[in-house]
Amino acid sequence: MSLNSIFQFLVPKDKKFFPLFEQAAVNLTLLAETLHEAVNAPKNEREDYYKKIEELEANIEEITHKTHLELSRNFITPFDREDIHALIKAIDDVADYMHGGASRMRLYQVEKITKSIRKLTEINLEACQLISGAIQDLKGMNNLKSITDACKRINKLESKADNVFDKAVADIFENETDAKNIIKYKEVLSSLETATDKCKGVANVLESIVVKHS
Repeated sequence: MSLNSIFQFLVPKDKKFFPLFEQAAVNLTLLAETLHEAVNAPKNEREDYYKKIEELEANIEEITHKTHLELSRNFITPFDREDIHALIKAIDDVADYMHGGASRMRLYQVEKITKSIRKLTEINLEACQLISGAIQDLKGMNNLKSITDACKRINKLESKADNVFDKAVADIFENETDAKNIIKYKEVLSSLETATDKCKGVANVLESIVVKHS
């Protein structure tokens, strides 16, 4: 029997942490979907999407808080305590920056949504869907290759987002003459690109867990 099999046998079935991870991942994917829908909606319909994004981000904050409480109450955990903390924090960070992008579009009254903004929300949505799938596979610890493959795809998406961001910022400085608009668009793009960086942060934590239990 391998060490991993022994580990799975000895550790009790988790009824607290994995449900919290799954809830966080579901809310994260919904947030990414809502944001992508918002930037593809007419400007007079975006407010409802922005409100939903606020609610979803608040849900994830509450799940993060519950996870920290469970860590303080439980001695036995399904994997290392620091990895549990790192994973839920990384998911929360993704939500924070996607919410930040939406908040800036809302507060700065960004009316014209550029192709680059749409592309970044599309990339974030794909990355969050991969995170959600990897979290599902993490529960059983029996499909580690699938988690690793998802992490590789997230890393590629992060590189893709970097390229979209760099080209978008260059385009803004070249073609936009209004200084206020330059600031508005750059801040929105920066938040969305950072959200993809944070998706890579989730992937890094997942890869660390896989290495420890493979």
